[in-house]
Amino acid sequence: MNYHSLYENKRRGTFDFPIELYYVDSVSPRYQMPLHWHLEYELIQIIEGGFTLSLGGGTFPMGPGDCAWVGGGMVHGGAPQDCVYECVVFDLGSLLQDTPVCARSAAEFLSDETECSGVFPKGGVQAQLANRLFEAMEKEAPGYEWTTVGLMWQLMGSLVGRRSRPQNPPPSRKKTLRLKNVLAYIRDGFDRPITLDELAAVAGMAPKYFCRAFAQMTGKTPIEYLNYYRIEQAGEQLAFTEDSVTEIALNCGFNDMSYFSRTFSRYKGMSPTAYRKQHAAGRTARSRG
Repeated sequence: MNYHSLYENKRRGTFDFPIELYYVDSVSPRYQMPLHWHLEYELIQIIEGGFTLSLGGGTFPMGPGDCAWVGGGMVHGGAPQDCVYECVVFDLGSLLQDTPVCARSAAEFLSDETECSGVFPKGGVQAQLANRLFEAMEKEAPGYEWTTVGLMWQLMGSLVGRRSRPQNPPPSRKKTLRLKNVLAYIRDGFDRPITLDELAAVAGMAPKYFCRAFAQMTGKTPIEYLNYYRIEQAGEQLAFTEDSVTEIALNCGFNDMSYFSRTFSRYKGMSPTAYRKQHAAGRTARSRG
């Protein structure tokens, strides 16, 4: 299992079993979860510590045993606090497309990604089903694919019956689409200079209104999020490549090394060099284990 390169267009699992498990702890380069979206659905389960989930414009605190269902296309992200968590990402349509039973219900379920997205507390029906699904994926015992799909059906049934929605009303689809355009623009161009006016133009909004709308949906100003995303990319490159710190800073849109080091330390709590050493040590310990 790994959490490397969790990008929106990544194929999950295999062609005939499009579902994949990711285990994330504090030494994972993708420990933080920048705001993103993908067409697949996602289950998140907290094992240890705390996790603040951003989902559809709302924020939801999560603790050990809690789980969250994220519908396909939903903008989401997370801030872990001394946390260990797991994610199962899956192409629900492909998993169920050849299943004739309840096909109509499945189509209705897939028609609105906001309908059943939300957080479900430890001990509840949904959290218990999610926990069993994660356990099946972790152990990969003979027949685990059957068990996983069966639990998926049960979880869907419980979600449809509950008709849970995020505690805060989701933003309009038009505003969400504008936000997705901005996030995609940052994802594809974080390695070059990007201005606030540029981002506002992508969103089709006046800069002042754009800053307010972006902060309402993400909890960060556009420039704060841009720096946050760049530092996450820099952290991954420090952990997985042999490129110099200077090369990585330039690759991630920082032309001033002093500013890069200060920004990295503010977000990660250590210098880029110390971060690289920590993750190198973590990989060595894991390989020995």
